[in-house]
Amino acid sequence: MLSDIHVLVLSAALTWSMLLTASLLRSRVWTIPGIHVAFGNRESMPDSTPLTGRSDRAAKNMLENLALFTALVVAVRFAGHDSASASPGASLFFWARVAYWPVYLVGIPYLRTAIWTVSVVGLGMLGAAAL
Repeated sequence: MLSDIHVLVLSAALTWSMLLTASLLRSRVWTIPGIHVAFGNRESMPDSTPLTGRSDRAAKNMLENLALFTALVVAVRFAGHDSASASPGASLFFWARVAYWPVYLVGIPYLRTAIWTVSVVGLGMLGAAAL
């Protein structure tokens, strides 16, 4: 099992990937005008589509949850607990977030919420490990 610190690094990489994907989808980087938008100041962005909106919301949600996750990993470490007590919750959080992303992009609302709930359970397990 990965340590909580490894999962934290992977979660940061996942967050960056989600933010980058949202930006590239919104700018439509696969087109010539989109390349100009992506390399420019993004003052005149193309209109949002349902997919780009979902991608942006998923990325922002992950960024919000990454802040909570990071705080809990730090709390576990400051409490002097080892990685073994935090790893199950950290891993549950991470893998749920991996599953959450494509489900949100496809637009499956109830499944998305169920997977998000699993990630929150992971955060709860991590918080309990800090006590």
